[in-house]
Amino acid sequence: MINIHEAEKLILDNCSAEKIELLPLHKAGGYVLAEQIKAPIDSPPYDQSAMDGYAFSFDGWDGQSDLQVTGEVQAGEFLNQEIKSNEAVRIFTGAELPAGTDTVVIQELTTLNNMHVHIEDKMISKGKNVRLKASQTKKGNNVLSSNHFLSPASVSFLASLGIDLVKVFSKPCISIIVTGKELIKPGQEVTKGKIYESNSYGLVAALEQLYISPVSVEVTDDDEMQIMNAVTRQLNSDIIILTGGVSVGDYDFVFSALEKCEVTKIFHKVKQKPGKPFYFGRHHNTLVFGLPGNPASALTCFYKYIVNAIGSFTKREYFKKTKLPLAEDYLKKPKLTYFLKGKSTAEAVSILNNQESYMMNSFADADCIIELDEDKEQFHKGDIVPVLMII
Repeated sequence: MINIHEAEKLILDNCSAEKIELLPLHKAGGYVLAEQIKAPIDSPPYDQSAMDGYAFSFDGWDGQSDLQVTGEVQAGEFLNQEIKSNEAVRIFTGAELPAGTDTVVIQELTTLNNMHVHIEDKMISKGKNVRLKASQTKKGNNVLSSNHFLSPASVSFLASLGIDLVKVFSKPCISIIVTGKELIKPGQEVTKGKIYESNSYGLVAALEQLYISPVSVEVTDDDEMQIMNAVTRQLNSDIIILTGGVSVGDYDFVFSALEKCEVTKIFHKVKQKPGKPFYFGRHHNTLVFGLPGNPASALTCFYKYIVNAIGSFTKREYFKKTKLPLAEDYLKKPKLTYFLKGKSTAEAVSILNNQESYMMNSFADADCIIELDEDKEQFHKGDIVPVLMII
């Protein structure tokens, strides 16, 4: 049996090289750039008005005379005439400044009389209320680096530069297989011996936190052939996640099914609680994870290990890792790393009640997972411990 650090290293050592794909910009949100982006245009592409008002030449104005209004220009239009020193044009936000103008006075600080505008802005200065050409980005300059996360703002920014295709690191193709003869879907009536299946719901929701949707979700009985068939159908995925059937009971068939599917075991069992039966294997470039069936164990192993494997594909770190003082004393068994559901503040982290691996009520309230070192038994209030934030 290996420790958690050996497990983490073995997983990352077996992650395949990243894949890169070309995506339409409207589908690229949540991905990470795999290229450096240079501005294809100046932005703004021309001097434009930042306000509704009147455009004029500041140096051509004597500072007191009214200016004759000789035209109007809306956003999206172009006024093909040069404005003289004693003239102004009505202009609207986003419109290109006509030749001969360099300043805009907002309409609220003007008076219009018989097509002559009087400027009442005592603080007016040259270039006021004008967005200069290339003031945001200059054509050819680097604007976003490789490994930049494409947030909604980043996508909007690239769209404003006219970019419609980007190279990104591909998200892994992930399949979920849940095993258990006792499982029924939520919404059905519970009969004797049955429980509601929750692992697939939790894992799908956890993947959606990462901007990833699984390509397949299957639920099978505790039957070796059914499990083999399900695994075989998904071996073209980058990652297969199985839950249940990874221990040593008479009806735990996942390990034998994976062997018969020619999945190479990398490790099976980790010195941790919960999630001791955790399994990791590989079939060519497909990573295979076997999680315990207890829902708290399954979700803990997902956040601790599988998220890092997904990040090796997408080039992202998904959840903040920090250290906080414990809010209370805690006694644990030695030679096992404990992962405990916790609730954090800026000052400390509290260990929630109901830590058993089948209980999800505490996990529903948790915002973090607390890690307690395998070699230590007694933890005291104020001890600094590693914390993985999960929301």
